[in-house]
This record gives sequence, C-alpha cells and structure tokens, in this order.
Amino acid sequence: MAGKYLRFIRQYGKKTRFYIVIFILLIVLDLIVVHILIQSRSPLTPSNTSSFVPSNVTVWVTGNGSGNFTCNGSNDQVEINRAFEYVAENPQFTTVHLKGPNTYLISDTIFIGNNTTLEGDSTAVIKLIDHADWPVGKPMITQINSTGIHGVTIKGFEINGNHDNNLDKPKGYGYYDMIHFRNSRDIQVHDMYMHDGHGEGWKADNSSNIQFYNNTIYKTGHNGLFAENCQNVEAWNNNITVRTDSGLRSRNSNHVKFHDNLIDSYYHWSAGGAGILIEKTTGVVNDVKVYNNTIQNTYGPGIWLIGCCRPYSRDDAKNVYIYHNIFYKTGTNPNIDWVGGIVTSGFYDTLIEKNTFDGVYHGAIIQIYPRSGTHVYPTYSNSGHIDLSPKGTGYTTIVRNNIIANTKQRKKDPDGTGYGVINYLPKTHTIILENNCLYNNYAGNYLNCTSTTDIYVDPAHLNQNIGAGYYSEEIQESINQTMIHSILTERCS
Repeated sequence: MAGKYLRFIRQYGKKTRFYIVIFILLIVLDLIVVHILIQSRSPLTPSNTSSFVPSNVTVWVTGNGSGNFTCNGSNDQVEINRAFEYVAENPQFTTVHLKGPNTYLISDTIFIGNNTTLEGDSTAVIKLIDHADWPVGKPMITQINSTGIHGVTIKGFEINGNHDNNLDKPKGYGYYDMIHFRNSRDIQVHDMYMHDGHGEGWKADNSSNIQFYNNTIYKTGHNGLFAENCQNVEAWNNNITVRTDSGLRSRNSNHVKFHDNLIDSYYHWSAGGAGILIEKTTGVVNDVKVYNNTIQNTYGPGIWLIGCCRPYSRDDAKNVYIYHNIFYKTGTNPNIDWVGGIVTSGFYDTLIEKNTFDGVYHGAIIQIYPRSGTHVYPTYSNSGHIDLSPKGTGYTTIVRNNIIANTKQRKKDPDGTGYGVINYLPKTHTIILENNCLYNNYAGNYLNCTSTTDIYVDPAHLNQNIGAGYYSEEIQESINQTMIHSILTERCS
C-alpha cells in the first residue's frame, strides 16, 4: 500500500512541475505581446523613428527626427496640428515647441486650442508655401474652435509670410494673416519675428486681455497688431517697420495702452499709413493711452486719431492721452495730404502733452480728416473711398508742454503747410495750447489757433519739464530730456 502511494506522489509532482513551467512561460509571452502593442500604438512617435518622450509639459516638433513629431518640409502643418491634438487629448501637456534651426513649410492653417502655448527656438520658422492661393480670411495660425479661445501664448520663433512668392494676392485685403483670433481672451504674442506678409501680423476680434510685446515686425501686409472691438489691449517694446497700414491699430477698442515701441517705415509707395492708428466708429473709446514711443520716418502720420461715420455722444469718444512720445520726420508720403505728427478729428478732450516733434512734415499736431475720394488703407473693399468726416461738434484737443521744432512742408501740395500746429476744422474743433516750446517751424507756429503761454526758443535751452526728448540734426539719435543741459554746454563751449 505504501509503495503505490509513493508512485502516485512522484507522478503527480512531475505533472505539477510541468504545468507550473507552462504557466510561467505563458505569463512571459503575454508580457512580451503587451509591450509590443504599447510600442506600436504610441501617439508620440507616429513614424516609430524615435523613442524621445515629452519632457515635463512640452511636446516637441522637429525636422530631424529627434522630437515627438517629425516634419519633412512639406505640409508641415499636418504634424504640428497632430501635436496640438495630442496636447488637447492629454491635459498634462500644455506646450508645443518648434525646434530649430528648421523651416516648417505650411500649405494650410495651424489650429491652436485653449490653454496652450506654441513656442519655438529663434531659429524655427513657420513659412507660407509659394503660390498658396488661399481664399481671403484664411490665416496662417488660428483657433481650433471658431466660437472662441482663451489662455493662449505664441512666442519665440519666426513667421515668414513669403509675400514675394504669392504676388497674385493684394496686400491689405485680408489674405494670409499670420495670426487671427476672434472671441478670445487672455492671449499673449511675444518675442516673435514676423515679416514679409500680405495681411495682419496679429488680428484680434471681439477679444479681451490682449498682450503684444517684445516683437520685431517687418513689412507685414497690413498692421503689426490690429485689435478690433477689444477690451484691455496692451502693446509694448515692439520694433515695427510699417507696410500698407499701421504699426499698431485699435478700432472700437477700449482700455488700450500702446507704449515703449519703436515704429518706423521705409520710403516706398506701399510703405503704409500711420505709426499708430486709433479709430472710433461704434462702441465706447474713452480710455486709450499712447506713451513713451519713438515714431520716426513713417510714410503717413505718426499717430492718426479718427472718429467718424455716424453720430455718437461725448462719452463714447474722449480722453485719449498721448504723452512722452518722440516724433521724428513723420509723414513722408508724397501722395496724401493728411500727414504730420499727430493727425486727429472726431475725439473729445484729447490730451497731448510732453511729447517732442522734430522735423515732421506738414505740422506737428493737425486737426484734419482725409477727404472724400482719398484712398485710405485699410479698405477691405474695392473702392476705399469712405466718408471719414466727424458728425458732431465741440471736439477739443489740449496741447501742453510739448516741443515742436523744425516742422517741414508736406510733399503733396506743400504751399501753406509747415506750421507747428494746424486746425483745418475750426467750426467744429478747437485746439487749446499751453506752455509749449515752438522753434524754427517752416511756415510759422500756428494756423487757425493761438496761444498766450507758449515759448519760442531753441529746445536745447529748456529744462526737463517740457517734451519727451529732443532730436538733433548734429547728433543723429534720440536725445533723452535729461541730456538737454549737456547739449547746451557743448554748443556754447
């Protein structure tokens, strides 16, 4: 009996060990299969060419296979949009980074979602393809949800609008805007290089909390920044060369600050209009500040302030504050008559103080509006001839503690131009002048206005309380007001 039992135990033990070995092998095989399936389905390496994993909150797009998504120089918006789709599906990620040096050629729009950053190396370039033939209103970068967007930052890289290889489309009519957001809030665009476009650098419609700073904008096809029907807009520390329209433009927007920008133009028929344009046709525009800017050699006026097109109350268009700016040789356009330093109409209680105007064309501060029949950018229509006349009366501009020197005749119809301050609209507009310094203006100091408190001496003799600084032909740079005394000493030594 005992012998039978021992034989049973030995046979059972062999079978048990066999089953255990089989079971272990099945587990190992299952683990191998699961690992293979996970690797084959990884959305971050669609081409299975890289094992690179996202770092922290960032998904990387490259042109050399070292990132999570690889672009090959053709239809690169496809991979960039896949990166944004991945960020949208995985909330732990917030940022798509374009690695440089590389040019990402796009043949279609890039779409960004909420609470997302699009950033890049300074050597990363998004470039429109040659002969893109997009319809009007189709931008290079926009929102994925047409109803609205929030919490977006775009920073650090270059956008090339490839203007010269898309000459079948006109500038200034809504083609190939570089960035366009509508119904948006909490948006930042900064530290960008945006150039050679057909349309806007950035167009913001019906939006709030807009920040545009530390950008270099060169020859876009319309405005550097165009904020329309927006609230809480700030643009600062930008370097803008204007083409076709304006460097910074605000239309029917309120709580606006444009400050510490350098704005210029180049001498060409397409070189544009104002350095800064503030418009009012609807809504409320009663809190706009423009300060600490240097605006020089613009084709149109340095600043254009225009209220027009329909009647409105005093409270709807007032209190624009323009101070501590430098205007140097603004208004070089030989084809329009509404050039100057600051050109204004249709606004109540505008305050212009502690600015310096040196060598501007036509006049430093002028109450005028472009007359019917004048082609005005931007048009977004075929005619471009619209009535810009103000519809009310009692518009007042206060001009105090400014330096106005060396005003020149304008280039179009120069006769009778070159005054320091001009009011072409005395029936509806008034200029109040207090404690300004006027000196060496070609035609004299005033046309249809006057002052009992202004002074008429070389600005180099002034103390620091008047003007934002002074440009000297002898020293070809902007001179801070704290240097005025040292300039006087040098001249008299």
